[in-house]
Amino acid sequence: MIADLEPKYDRVMIIDDNVIDLYISKRLIIKSKFGKNVLEFFSAEKALKYLQDYQEEQFLLPQVIFIDIYMPIMSGFEFLEAYEKMPFTPNTKCKVYVLSSTIDENDIERSNKDRNITAFQVKPITKEFLESIKGR
Repeated sequence: MIADLEPKYDRVMIIDDNVIDLYISKRLIIKSKFGKNVLEFFSAEKALKYLQDYQEEQFLLPQVIFIDIYMPIMSGFEFLEAYEKMPFTPNTKCKVYVLSSTIDENDIERSNKDRNITAFQVKPITKEFLESIKGR
């Protein structure tokens, strides 16, 4: 089927200060046809600036965001607080998946309570995880 050959999403954003995790995630997202274009950011501040700069250009905004929780300067949760305050129209808000290399019950609970977070995932992203969320 031709539809299966096309990536699920046109634009996916990955925010992670770990270069190796970011590289692995990007390759897997493209290889598994989850995303066509991957926007990579090593800091939450730069990702937030991108979203602010292009909030009027819907075709440049990601449809899915994967963000690490623990990063210097601005954490994933701090990013999400700022993201929530941005004046997007309802159809430009995207799915957000929080990533962490640790299984901290407080982080999981906080992720489950935050209405902007679609799901919590322990790093690294796996092909199985991407397959499981393609239909959401």
